[in-house]
Amino acid sequence: MANLTWNTRAPQTAQQDSPAARRGWGRRPGPGGARARQERWWGLALISPFLLIFVAFTAYPLAYALELSFSDWHGAGVLRWVGWSNYSYLLTNSDFWASLGNTGVMWLLIVPAQTLGAVAVASLLTRSRLRFKKTLRTVVILPYVTPLAAMAQAFVLLFDDHFGAVDRVLTALGGPNIGWLTTTTWAKPAIALFVIWKTSGFALIIMLAAVQGITPEVYEAAALDGAGPVRTFFSVTVPLVRHAVGFFVVISTLGISQMFLEPFMITQGGPYNSSTTSGMYLYNHISASDLGTGAANSFLLVVLVLLLSLVAVRVLRSRED
Repeated sequence: MANLTWNTRAPQTAQQDSPAARRGWGRRPGPGGARARQERWWGLALISPFLLIFVAFTAYPLAYALELSFSDWHGAGVLRWVGWSNYSYLLTNSDFWASLGNTGVMWLLIVPAQTLGAVAVASLLTRSRLRFKKTLRTVVILPYVTPLAAMAQAFVLLFDDHFGAVDRVLTALGGPNIGWLTTTTWAKPAIALFVIWKTSGFALIIMLAAVQGITPEVYEAAALDGAGPVRTFFSVTVPLVRHAVGFFVVISTLGISQMFLEPFMITQGGPYNSSTTSGMYLYNHISASDLGTGAANSFLLVVLVLLLSLVAVRVLRSRED
């Protein structure tokens, strides 16, 4: 009788018997393996330039500004720790709240009109039957790429109450001579008009990209339901570009909270500080070498803009989001 022996070892697959498997190729190293440690070090080496730049130009200045906001320092000497004194001074200062009020009025005068206007113009420029679309787009975007200083000087000449072209036309038509840049009533609307004129090209670029992403079938369905141009605009176009609107509102809020050059070059913050924005108020502290109060002012603006941006995103976000 033959002697039978059983091979109890499980058969190896072709992959296990391959030369690569015998050499250890293709195996994923364990967490503590040399290859894993080498990959981690390579990863850190590759991102180290970004980390160094971020620490040197973002993290360290931000931390230093935060320390400065709790200190009394005028650009020389040793920092003197004063705790919350800078913040309490600003929160109880009427000029600080007046600058925030002027900035809020600027926001109300600029952002809603500019946003809806940009969506309306973008809807008009995307129509297939419209002629000279490229020319119209160039005309609208041209002020945005023009240097601000040149446009500010032209604006001052146009709205000057003595020899400005705007007041000359108004008086020729029997209207009053309005002090656009010299009265507390018209200073903020005049600056708001300038900002809308200067930055509407940027708003149009964003809204054009959003409106062009709407499929034509949506408008065809609205037309079949009997919706007119106004109803289609507010019920179809505006809801479908709400993400672009929310982005632009946040960007505009950031820009208006830091607005400095526009009022500085047009009204110098006057008359009687009626056009002094929060950016100009911050500049006044920096120019006076009151760096501690200026740093505290900056952080208060950051918190305020963050809260306003969160509210704007929350309001503009739909229920489906």
